[in-house]
Amino acid sequence: MIGVFDSGHGGLTVLDALVASFPRERFVYLGDHAAAPYGTRPGPEVLELTRAAVDVLFRRGCRLVVLACNTASAIALRGIQQEWLPATWPDNRVLGVLVPMVEAITGTPWHAVRPDWHVVPARTVGVFATLGTVASGSYPVEVAKRAPEIRVVQQACPTLAGLIEAGADRATLTAAVAVAARGLLDQMDGRAPDAVLLGCTHYPLVADLFADALPLGTEVLSQPERVAMALRAYLWRHPQYAARTGVPGAPLLLTTGDPAAVTGAATRLLRRPVEFHAWDKDLRR
Repeated sequence: MIGVFDSGHGGLTVLDALVASFPRERFVYLGDHAAAPYGTRPGPEVLELTRAAVDVLFRRGCRLVVLACNTASAIALRGIQQEWLPATWPDNRVLGVLVPMVEAITGTPWHAVRPDWHVVPARTVGVFATLGTVASGSYPVEVAKRAPEIRVVQQACPTLAGLIEAGADRATLTAAVAVAARGLLDQMDGRAPDAVLLGCTHYPLVADLFADALPLGTEVLSQPERVAMALRAYLWRHPQYAARTGVPGAPLLLTTGDPAAVTGAATRLLRRPVEFHAWDKDLRR
């Protein structure tokens, strides 16, 4: 089994892409709706919440967990991989959504941190993200290591993930996205970015609003699709973490919040039926 974790509904966009790409794999999704959104929480708190959720998924039998949350990936992933996993779950692995997007932006493998092996065309990429992801500086720092020719312009969207989680109406979401788009363009003196990254897995749920608010022809990089491609490559290199036998059922959806309320909100957002179940607190260390 493969676990997928997010602070709330946003990771469902990644889960959908993974299910489509891996029809014989079984997935367990955990949304920390009780603590969502993560974007405005302090870094140590994000680390503790993420670590606790990953622990639950491991104890349910997942040997690999994908952090389908940019804030958790930017703030918590490194500490989890370098310190917590070796001491607690040395045979398990945790991946994040940030790495595939840095690779997509730069056209450079993650571990090729010396940019002199090829030349990347100069361009400007906008990143819409939560306050936590923007404050971490992860995207501009990691892109600069691999492709210094690329300019990364970040725009925080402090309320957008929360609005999406709360099921805000279309007009409210349109206004919030328009404010974010203007903020990005103002940083660029009105010039259009070559591409933008929706650097929060909630944002693909309103991708059409971003496309409408940005200059015509701006490329919008798809995070769920890129994460699915990256996971395929990872499992090819590490087949021990992939499904071996049997045909799985539908993904199991768990929440730290109220299952009925989360089910209703997620069904409205995805425009198809989903059903969340309460997480088992007894599995938490």
